[in-house]
Amino acid sequence: MDKIIQEKISADHLLYVSLKYTKTGDVILNLLKRWTSMIEEVISSLLNKAKKDKKLPVIPPAPKMKVIEIKKLYKKDPDIIKAIELYEFFKKIPSLEYLKENEFRKNITLKVKDGGQWIDINLDKLKEYATILERFISKIKQIL
Repeated sequence: MDKIIQEKISADHLLYVSLKYTKTGDVILNLLKRWTSMIEEVISSLLNKAKKDKKLPVIPPAPKMKVIEIKKLYKKDPDIIKAIELYEFFKKIPSLEYLKENEFRKNITLKVKDGGQWIDINLDKLKEYATILERFISKIKQIL
């Protein structure tokens, strides 16, 4: 749990401090990577707990299989499912086409082309993601 909290603190710093002062697309990309690694830590912790509680015979080695197992184990929990879907989106971003708009300005936007449509990731969207992940982490604290 400590490592998860450390990742969250680093991500919060990127969102509320670094992005405020630098306003670059690279900071947004780094924030998304930090959130990705935080969620990966949570996935590992949840799978280890499930194995210990004998809900899972073996922990899958592949990341995609781990995500599928988490979705099966927590299919009735909307906070966890939302965060896992965000995680899947974050994982795709580096391989997708993206543009950085309005760098060094108030309304910095990272435009990502996913499935033929452009998705704008701006400060408002990042705060929306942060809220989803905040609920996710508080749920994880109850579980672990």
